[in-house]
Parts: sequence; C-alpha cells; structure tokens
Amino acid sequence: MPTGYVRVGAATPSIKVADCAHNAQSILGLMKNAADEGVHILCLPELCVTGYTCGDLFLQKTLLDSAEEALSFLVSESGNFPLVTVLGMPLSIDANLYNAAAVFADGKLLGFVPKSHIPNYNEFYELRHFKPAPGETLFIHGVIGIDGTVPFGTKLLFAPMDKDAPSGLRFAVEICEDLWVPIPPSSGHALAGANLILNLSASNELVGKAQYRKSLAAAQSARLLCAYVYANAGHGESSTDMVFAGHNLICENGVTLAESKPFAESESFVISDVDLESLESDRRRVNTFSDSYARGQKDYTTISFDLPSLKLSGSNLKLKRFVDPHPFVPDDDTEKSARCEAILDMQSAGLQKRLDHTGGAAIIGISGGLDSSLALLVTVRALKKLAHPTGVTAVTMPCFGTTERTKSNAIRLCEALNVECREIDITESVRAHLRDIGHSEDDKSVVYENAQARVRTLVLMDIANQSGGIVVGTGDLSELALGWSTYNGDHMSMYAPNAGVPKTLVRHIVSHVAGTSAPALRAVLEDILATPVSPELLPPSGNDILQQTEDIVGPYELHDFFLYHALRRTRTPRAVYALALCAFAESGAYKPDVILSWLKVFYRRFFAQQFKRSCMPDGPKIGSVSLSPRGDWRMPSDASAAAWLNELDTLG
Repeated sequence: MPTGYVRVGAATPSIKVADCAHNAQSILGLMKNAADEGVHILCLPELCVTGYTCGDLFLQKTLLDSAEEALSFLVSESGNFPLVTVLGMPLSIDANLYNAAAVFADGKLLGFVPKSHIPNYNEFYELRHFKPAPGETLFIHGVIGIDGTVPFGTKLLFAPMDKDAPSGLRFAVEICEDLWVPIPPSSGHALAGANLILNLSASNELVGKAQYRKSLAAAQSARLLCAYVYANAGHGESSTDMVFAGHNLICENGVTLAESKPFAESESFVISDVDLESLESDRRRVNTFSDSYARGQKDYTTISFDLPSLKLSGSNLKLKRFVDPHPFVPDDDTEKSARCEAILDMQSAGLQKRLDHTGGAAIIGISGGLDSSLALLVTVRALKKLAHPTGVTAVTMPCFGTTERTKSNAIRLCEALNVECREIDITESVRAHLRDIGHSEDDKSVVYENAQARVRTLVLMDIANQSGGIVVGTGDLSELALGWSTYNGDHMSMYAPNAGVPKTLVRHIVSHVAGTSAPALRAVLEDILATPVSPELLPPSGNDILQQTEDIVGPYELHDFFLYHALRRTRTPRAVYALALCAFAESGAYKPDVILSWLKVFYRRFFAQQFKRSCMPDGPKIGSVSLSPRGDWRMPSDASAAAWLNELDTLG
C-alpha cells in the first residue's frame, strides 16, 4: 500500500434486539473479518450492542448490565486483532444514561463519546431514555470492571503513537445527528485537527433518503477536507414502526469511495483506503485550518494509544480503492459529455471576453493536429457569442515535416467550419533564416526544429497586426507541464484557451464534438483523432509521420496521471510511482520500469521547463490543476529537481 493511506471499514452487524450476547458474537465476527482484510479502524452503528430499537428496555438494568458485559468481552478479545473498533452502546454513569460510542483497541478501552444532540420528536423518543452529552470532558472510573480512568466526552481526538502513522492521523467520533443539524459537531472536530470522522448512526430508511444521506456525507467530507465513515443500523432492528437499511458509506473530500447497498441480504460491510496525506496537503492550502488547530485543540483531549501491530503505512497490502488511470477524464459517458460541454463553454467564454475587449479578429495557426483543432473549435464557438461579430483567420504553414495528411485535414477542418484558411508555405523563409545564422539544413538539431516554430509564430503575429486581431494559442496543459513547446514559438500567443486542458481530455473533447457534428466535420475530426501526435518538425518518410511526441517525451496518459497526483494531490515521487503501479496494473499497459523511467522524465522536464511557464500567455483555468504563474503555480525557474529525482533513484 502506498504511504499516507489508512484502511477504514464501516459494517452493520446482524443483531437481535436486546440480545447483547448474540450481538457481541456478531460484532466479534466483523472484527475478525476486518482484521483479515487489513482494516485499521472499524466503525459500527449506533447502539448496535443492544439494538437501537429497544425502546423502554433501555431503562432496564438487566439490559444495561448485559451491554457492559458484551463490551467487556469485546474489549478483551480486541487484543487478538490489530485494529481499532468503535461501536455504539447505552452507558450508565451514576443516575444518567447516555447513548455512547465506545472506542477500544489491543485489549484497552480508550474512551467513550456520548451523543451530543438528542432529537426530540415522536419518531425516536430518544430524550425519553438518554441524557445529552455533558459540556466538558469527564474521566470516569471503574467502567465495565476495568481499572483506571476512561475519558468521556464529545471533544476527544484519538491519535496512534506509531511513528509510521501517516500525516498525523487523528480521528474523532460523532453519533448520528452530525449530518442532520445546522452546525455539525464534526466541523469542530475537523477544526481541532481531526482528519477522519467516524459517524455511528441509526438512520431509518425512507423513500429517497439513501441518496440524500449519501450526498450529506460526501458534502461534509468535502467541506471539512476529511475522510468520513458512516456506519448505519440495519438487519435485525425492530420493524415495529420503521425499517433500517444498513446503508454504510466511506467518503473522502466529496467523493464516495465505498457504499453498501441498502437492505443487503447479509451484513453490510464496506472497506476503503483513505488518503490522509493528501487531505492534510489540501488543508495546508487553505487558511481555514492553518490558524484553527491550536485554538481548537485547547478544548479537546487527545487520546494517544500504542498499537505496535497496527502498521498504518508501508505494508504489502494491495491498495483497496480505485485509482483512476485517467484522473482528468470521467468514466461515465454521460458525465464525460457534460464535462466536455462545460469545458468548451469555459474556453469559449474566456476567449469571447478577450475578443470583445480587443475588438479584432482571431488569428490561429492550424496544423491538422488535436490541439489546434480544439482551439479552432473553441474560437468558432466564441465568435458566435460576440456582441460585435468579428472574423477568424486560420493559417496553415507547411514546412519540412508537414505531411499531406495533416495539411489536408487542416484545410478540410476549416472548410467544414466555414472558416477562412490561408496557406503560407514557410519553407523558403526558414531556409533563408538558417542561412542567415549559418546553420546547415543537414543539421537536424533543435535549431532546425525551433526555427520552424518561431517563423510560424512570426507569421501569425504579423497577420494579427495586419488585421488588428490577436493570435489564439493552441498549447495544452500537458505540454506546459513538460515544456513541450518552442520558447517564443508556439509557446507564445495573445490568449491561450487550451492552457488548462490536459492532453488526455483534449482528445475526448474533440471526440465529443465529432460525435455531435455534421458528417463532413465528423469525418475530418475522426481522422485528426486517428493521427499520431507530432510537432512535424523533422522530414517524414514519404507520408508517414516519423517524429511522434509520445516516443520522445512519453505517453500522455502517464504524464497526465503524474501531473494530477504530483500537483493536485501533492504526493511524493515515491507515492506517485506506487499509485501509478496500482492504476495501470489491471491493463498491464506499462511495466514498472517503464513507469519509473517516464516519471523521472516528468520531474526532470517539469523543473527544467518552468521558465516557459513563468511567462505564459493568459488563458482560463479549467480544472483543479493550473500552471498559470499569476495565481495557481508559482515556482522559481531555477529550482532544483534533485530531491525529487533522488527519491526516485532509490526505487530502482
């Protein structure tokens, strides 16, 4: 398992109402199953030791004694399992009865968390039986026959002392009402430092409630930048007046990682690995958390526990969550189409504003490749929205490396879009320039290649001056990350609508447009999609493109994966590599040594090419990863990549 992850589980035991001995055995079975699955922290439902629906039986000492006996048994048995268990039970303290969560591990009772909000309406009658939590943390003695004191209160943080615990794991516990009240207690827990919230619940089922519950849990995890585990009552609860579905959830930063089907036939048990290291990184980005930990923790008691057998990181367990090999591209076709449309709208809105401001035409270099095709599609869409319509001029500039296929596709695309297309052959201009600087045309070095790119930009800029227009850039986010552009060549424009779109998504957007277009436009876009990605700066072999970008800098699906996890998730090179192994294991597309090799290329190029990003043109931010130097990515152009590359060198 990559570092920074903790395996959590939410389970619903199959119970018998008021039969604590039976329920304890059912819970013990879940603890064993969880340990076998490598779960570190197991969350069980509210009052699951007795059953939530005991009614006035909660006032019977026989039931309360039986519940304490069941807990005592489970605490003693927990010494056999390397995990923390959190479960719900009634707890009698003096003359008060509380709806509480017991937290225990390694044969030790770590603390009790009473329910902080007790609903007062006819459906549940909880105030009839239970007292709301006290305002302060207490230390109670002689609980369930165990010597010593046990902390009791709502403001408890649990933190393992294991030095391998990732990113300072701190979890807090809440019971049921957290999702249904105006000020959720978990908000205070998070501001005090908790990055994992466990919610023990007994939420009855109603039509439509499962989706509502799921949306609340996911939203709270996003709001708090935390992992949120929700365990719900289910099979065995009394059905006198309501039913319980065992709907369990594990959410992280707005995403539902695991969910049990309501009314599953057997025990509902979901497991996932939550990425606490990434969550802590996200919290460092925002001021909400940076100033609150010290203040919030003054009111909290931290319960440190030592569980040597609990290895929270560095284990050989296979990561138990889906790692998307294409993090920028939705899997669902409907969602993918919606995202493509949203991106096209954002790109065209940005360009529309710039064209409204300048009042001139749009000038764009069109090569017959993916990026320039997308830029032209965006430009045409933007022009339709202009308050004062202007024109677009597409310019194709064949030279040494241009193939008939790409040149033909550039012209056909313009025709299908009813756009003016100018063909300007720059071959003689480039040859004259090479003679001027004393560079042999036989020397196919970077000078030979970049001369073509810079002459093309010169042509576009001068045409823009002629028409009073602006040059629309074509480069995408992946090229910016790798520095795959010629400085002051295709690197430069007056507005860059593709700057926030990664290459893997460029392909899907163009494909989306193709699928919704008339036959002529669809045909040319489909051929463009089938054409190898190439800068076409070296002479082809006949009509075959020999200079293919992904052979030189590596597969874009790998680089986009690296880009997402290195920047958006701020993972270490070691973690990015481990995640890539997980993501591409099923397809077998890349061997480990290939992934490692291209990851080194990514870091070398990302650091070495920052100078190009430091003066990149304006362009709209599209997703959560942006490399604009004006707000999203501020990095010295001469920063060293040594620490990142040294870490990768230790991997092989």
